Amino acid sequence: MSKRYPQQVKDRAVEMVVSHLDEYNSPYQAARALAPRLGVGAESLRRWVQAARRGPDQLEQDRLEKLEAKRIRDLERKVRDLEEANEILKAASIFFAGELDPRRR
Repeated sequence: MSKRYPQQVKDRAVEMVVSHLDEYNSPYQAARALAPRLGVGAESLRRWVQAARRGPDQLEQDRLEKLEAKRIRDLERKVRDLEEANEILKAASIFFAGELDPRRR
């Protein structure tokens, strides 16, 4: 079950990890080492640090990129459906044109 931490706790934990980054090889190792002392999960702390390093502008850009990717997938699906319908209509028109051809009688 996930826990909700107040923003103050998150900010303080991120501040602590950032201040100790020079002691570890990576932010992940720092988060993993400091998480038990702070009483939070290592992965949660790593994500908080990652989000803080990216900043709010990057988070908004990531959200917009996801929305744009979904829109592109939807449009590609629609194009596929329309191309399929177009092929069916072409085949039907060829069939009926042959049926109405007076030379076939």
